[in-house]
Amino acid sequence: MQTAAVLRAAPGDEERALRQGLRRAERRRHWLAFGLAAPLLLFLLVNFVLPIFLILKMSVDDREFARAAPGVVAALAHWEADTPVPEAAARAWIDDLRAARGTPALNAIANRLNQDTSGYRSLVMTTARRLAQAPPGNATQALAGISEQWRGPEVWQAIQRASGPLSAMYLLGAMDLHRAGDGAIERVPKDEAVFLTVFQRTFGISLVVTLCCLVLGYPVAYLLATARPRVASVMMLAVLIPFWTALLVRTSAWVVLLQRDGVVNQLLQWLGLIDHPLTLVFNRTGTYIALVHVLLPFMILPIYSLMTGIRKHTVRAAISLGASPLTAFWRVYFPQTLPGVASGCLLVFVTAIGFYITPALIGGAGDQMIGYFIAHFITETANWSMGAALGGLLLLITCVVLAALAWTKTRQRAAR
Repeated sequence: MQTAAVLRAAPGDEERALRQGLRRAERRRHWLAFGLAAPLLLFLLVNFVLPIFLILKMSVDDREFARAAPGVVAALAHWEADTPVPEAAARAWIDDLRAARGTPALNAIANRLNQDTSGYRSLVMTTARRLAQAPPGNATQALAGISEQWRGPEVWQAIQRASGPLSAMYLLGAMDLHRAGDGAIERVPKDEAVFLTVFQRTFGISLVVTLCCLVLGYPVAYLLATARPRVASVMMLAVLIPFWTALLVRTSAWVVLLQRDGVVNQLLQWLGLIDHPLTLVFNRTGTYIALVHVLLPFMILPIYSLMTGIRKHTVRAAISLGASPLTAFWRVYFPQTLPGVASGCLLVFVTAIGFYITPALIGGAGDQMIGYFIAHFITETANWSMGAALGGLLLLITCVVLAALAWTKTRQRAAR
């Protein structure tokens, strides 16, 4: 108020000088705040944003074939699929295979073409082995003498698609799509389609786990928020104990508890509820139980933190005005907890879709989630590009879900 009075009272030149001084002070304050946050921003950039960018880049990077077979890549750079294969391209292909034989480059060539079309690895290996006995002369005839497949354009089109430097093959493969010989995008045969089913399974399991955590976690959070301090402390300790135990230990413990001769089956038989042991592990049931146990605290804590700030007299006021306890809870108390419910559901769902260890150890062959396949391609087959494509697609879907939830919340606020 004093500053505004001074501005109104000051003459023109003094007023402008004072305004400029205030703007400079405001800019200095902003730069100071940015300087204090800069180390954290740099840490996030180097340790979070940059690795994600590099992984996503690998899903479209396709330079390995061009490095292993540069001659045929250059010779086919301007080749059209409806024209005969140039003799220079056939000769360059023979030279590349001879140069790559006995080196890791030959494996790189064969693997890349086999990723495009199944069966091309054996074709490349057979061709490279028999080229040593191929007579000199016409390169096209020499290749055709080894296999009739070299007469058609399909293999050469696959070589051209593998030439890079960028390729959508892995991203298409992550969505069970591929490019046909004419370049059109088509769905893979049903007996080869895998990943769309895995994504559906991943989101289905995550949704069921989220609903189970909500049904179990909401009453626990309510008890924590309304219990006496000593009782609430003991209950909170029980909720937090899973955070102090390694995930692998918790998962292994559930294998022991849920097996046919485990504690759970023995207890159910002793109570007379079942006559024969139930199959509770290495199937979808065991996956649900273990995931709910691991993720339940992520549902309880956000809801509990919101419930502690709700004033209890609002429910009492509703009851004093004639509402039943159930009506007062449902129409007065529960709507105030919805932000906590949304946060808990979002946290559990997003965490569940990326789980790998628990489904891998407790689930069966048909219960593996997308995290298992990402780890499989990266650690076992060394196909980093396919693993990066699956991870990038999972990240994209997650971002879409988050954006949709944020948009819904914004619309609800605007409607109020």
